[in-house]
Amino acid sequence: MINIIIAGPRGKMGKAAINMICGEDTFRLVACIDRINNGKTLKEIDGLPNLDIPIYDDAEVCFQSTNADVFVDLTIPEVGFLHTKAAIKQGIRPVVGTSGFTSEQIAELKLLVKDNNIGGIIAPNFAIGAVLMMKFAQMAAKYLPDVEIIEKHHDNKLDAPSGTAIKTAELIREVRGYKKQGHPEEKETINGARGGELDGMRIHSVRLPGLVAHQEVVFGGAGQTLSIKHDSLNRSSFMDGIKFSIHKSMDLDELVYGLENII
Repeated sequence: MINIIIAGPRGKMGKAAINMICGEDTFRLVACIDRINNGKTLKEIDGLPNLDIPIYDDAEVCFQSTNADVFVDLTIPEVGFLHTKAAIKQGIRPVVGTSGFTSEQIAELKLLVKDNNIGGIIAPNFAIGAVLMMKFAQMAAKYLPDVEIIEKHHDNKLDAPSGTAIKTAELIREVRGYKKQGHPEEKETINGARGGELDGMRIHSVRLPGLVAHQEVVFGGAGQTLSIKHDSLNRSSFMDGIKFSIHKSMDLDELVYGLENII
């Protein structure tokens, strides 16, 4: 049995993850971390399952008071990073779906995991289809190096571009390297019209109500284009990846960044 703590139980992802964990025979939810409901239980919160699971607002107190194997963070980058550091220091394996960590933060967490002789996973996207989209885009970039990334998310997402878009660009960069795209004298008449830039690749972020998580990687070549697209239509699309990551984290002895590295 794998004992699990979840941070962010009131969010849409958190609610879906709680339902998934409660439906798995090999998982046991033992505590939750939430900034406003300290001392309550899940059954006392509207919209959450009728479970006698304690809620803490202090991550360190939660980790010290609870016998847990895995910590699942589904919050925001600022608190998610602090949560994850605290979990690792207590020997609890992190499975992090919070995007927006910097490369420096990821490097720091990797060293901390190594020092504490555990393993864990940070995944910009837990949807298996999204991971395949990133891998296929990396394959295509060897042959069609001109590429732009368009990512679309709900209007409550805090970071732009998404962690998935950045990870996709990083994977493409491994096989493509820097390439200046577009006309050499191109000028933006409206600042930001061409999107953000990473090694010559343009990344465009769309934020609208009604969206969940969507990304299209568009390649162009002589007389042709290739589009590789993935859509998460609801948050159930992420649950198989979270489930897989929880199981996999128990066997890891390092912090893995990106689900594509363990599929």
